[in-house]
Amino acid sequence: MKLFCDCEKYKIYNGSMLDMLEVIEQNSIDSIVCDPPYELGFMGEKWDSSSIAFQPKTWEKCLKVLKPGGYLLAFGGSRTFHRIACAIEDAGFEIRDTIMWLYGSGFPKSYNIAKAISAYERTGGSSPKNLRKDRQGDDYKPTGQKDYRKGRAFSSEIKNDNKKTELTDNAKQWQGWGTTLKPAYEPIIVARKPFKTSIIENIMKYGVGGINIDECRIGETGGVKKINIEPNSGSKNSGFGCNGQLEELNDGRFPANVIHDGSEEVISGFPETKSTYEEPNNKHSFKGNKDAFQYGYKMRYGSGFNDSGSASRYFYTAKTSKKDREEGLEALPEGLLRRMRPDKDDNNPTGLNKEARFAPVVRKNFHPTVKPTELMQYLIRLVSPKGATILDPFMGSGSTGKAAMFENRERDANYKFIGIDLEKEYCEIAQARIDYALNKYEYDYQQELKKAEEQGQISFDLFGDVNAN
Repeated sequence: MKLFCDCEKYKIYNGSMLDMLEVIEQNSIDSIVCDPPYELGFMGEKWDSSSIAFQPKTWEKCLKVLKPGGYLLAFGGSRTFHRIACAIEDAGFEIRDTIMWLYGSGFPKSYNIAKAISAYERTGGSSPKNLRKDRQGDDYKPTGQKDYRKGRAFSSEIKNDNKKTELTDNAKQWQGWGTTLKPAYEPIIVARKPFKTSIIENIMKYGVGGINIDECRIGETGGVKKINIEPNSGSKNSGFGCNGQLEELNDGRFPANVIHDGSEEVISGFPETKSTYEEPNNKHSFKGNKDAFQYGYKMRYGSGFNDSGSASRYFYTAKTSKKDREEGLEALPEGLLRRMRPDKDDNNPTGLNKEARFAPVVRKNFHPTVKPTELMQYLIRLVSPKGATILDPFMGSGSTGKAAMFENRERDANYKFIGIDLEKEYCEIAQARIDYALNKYEYDYQQELKKAEEQGQISFDLFGDVNAN
């Protein structure tokens, strides 16, 4: 493993995360927030078909570097996250919850069964495997890889079937049938490293183990109202049966294990609801529990928020942004987002799929699974106390690191970040994105200045003088 970048607030390593113990001390990391491979062979990427996320030894490395009580948040795919969760649990973690990340940007990748049957019959009953062998000769060897490339040649036959207006008789009865649903959520596994003492003792010793409830509440915040309670006072609050001070929370709804992107597709899936405020009375009492205040419990003695609207308001909204992917990458060369490589041959030396719908997308950030920075900020904030060191062993294009630096800017969180990725080109993208978050205002200023000068509007010298053109 090689040190790719060493800055005051972050470090990036280029290499396998299985070697992390060479560079990271045991029990030194406060939280791990990562997006590991879902092991689907996504877009033909080798790193997404290595089975590394399914192996307990992968997560044993994470367990060793985490402090006792430290949280691990790991994304997973709807088809394979159970395998990742089992590996995390087998490594020694305690599975605490699963957060559902809902989004409206997913697109279906369903197989058109009717057209497939038509293509199958019109090619004389050839299977996808045989079609590829026919096209590539006797040297064709199946890879055995469980990825999208299986049946790609056969898929072209299905596409060509669009030119034929009539389905075969056998195909007609399957018209409208497919093989997959539109993806609209990703689970986020919430796990914690076990500890031997009580939660309070562990937090006092290691500074981790809890969830940051108040700074992750949902909706508008309005502080805390404190109410003194006296027994037998004759007031409507006397039913609590204890002395002390009650805190009525006005700082938003309790964070839930659902997050969404605020898109129209997602919002429309929630019903309209109304929440009314109910005055406190005896049925909200502590039932004579005189220890209720001793341990600092915060309880709402009334209920409801006196609002109405979509039930989506009960959950945190992490909005996505198109510019989020490319921010800070102006100086980097462009790359191909979709690297569709069926096979290389004389007629297709690049190996890229020539079908128009699979044409490569030229971008500077060509990582195929970039998570929204706003989402990653919320997840970091949820499990990382201020001053924490955060690790992402599957860094990709650096969304976790970028989010950590934005949290430092917006909340004075004083986070430090360590990122690891196997691909050098992704380390370069991650460094540029993290640097952008660290120096956002200066960076934006320079970009605006450059744009203005290109348009012949204004120019600035090093001393801040402005010269009109």
